[in-house]
Amino acid sequence: MASLRALECLVAVADSGSITQAARMLHSSQPAVSHQLAALERETRTALIRREPRGVKLTPAGRAAVTDARRAIEAAASAVRLARAAGDATGGSLRLACAQSLTVSMLAPVIRDWHRRYPQVAISLRESAVPGELLGLIDSDEVDILLVPGPVSERYTTTPVTEEEIVLTAPGNHRLAQLPSVTLNDLDGVQLVHFAADNGLSGWLDRSLTRAGVRPETVMRTSVTAAAPQLAAAGLGVAVTPISAVSAGLPGAIRSFSPRWIRQLIAVSPGALDPLAARFVTSLSTRGVRVPRDVKAQLSDSDAPGSPK
Repeated sequence: MASLRALECLVAVADSGSITQAARMLHSSQPAVSHQLAALERETRTALIRREPRGVKLTPAGRAAVTDARRAIEAAASAVRLARAAGDATGGSLRLACAQSLTVSMLAPVIRDWHRRYPQVAISLRESAVPGELLGLIDSDEVDILLVPGPVSERYTTTPVTEEEIVLTAPGNHRLAQLPSVTLNDLDGVQLVHFAADNGLSGWLDRSLTRAGVRPETVMRTSVTAAAPQLAAAGLGVAVTPISAVSAGLPGAIRSFSPRWIRQLIAVSPGALDPLAARFVTSLSTRGVRVPRDVKAQLSDSDAPGSPK
């Protein structure tokens, strides 16, 4: 296969009309350029240049080759530029995936900021509520960064990003809405808007409630994480969700747990984060989970962060 250097020599000769001038342009020697051209002619099995008293000219075969030679050189230069930009975290591409509820509350503001600050970075995003499906994207090397609640298997490379509160939502006239904060024991026997089996929060919530010895009454299930608070606020029961699932203007009550119920959000990657991915994870950590003002206003500040027992 023709070397990039040989193609550079052909283009330089085409542009200068002289092997001597081509050598100067390439900061090389005349014999070295001649050697590269001879190797290229052996590869193509035809003459590419014609020597004349006042320099050299391309043969028809040379003219046919030089157009694609220029493209190859530019493509190689572009590859270097893109790789350098990715290494400098100013260009390249990022393939993201996240748990469904984190798209608007966490990823969207950072992606918007990156579109403005780093327009040369192409960002794609995939979402799911199924943990196994998301981790499968890492296994198949389809994403560079996966943002999910931890923990995950130790076989994955993980980076802590931020913490997110777990909250209760309820109709405004519900008895739990009258409390400044709630405990897990308060959920015993209450009507609960739960999650469908295809949503990873279903198993997580069941395990949390079982550990606490709490048995609410499931009145319905939904696959859409952000739908649970809306259904609860509509009067169907209460919901227990990450705060990222609670939208602004929710027509219901939002309460913290006492002690505060916190989950860790992590970035999962196929290996050690490259500079571009590392910069994006830093942006996520700096911004954290965006919580609407009216939601913040309802949350109790009385308990220090912790985890339910």
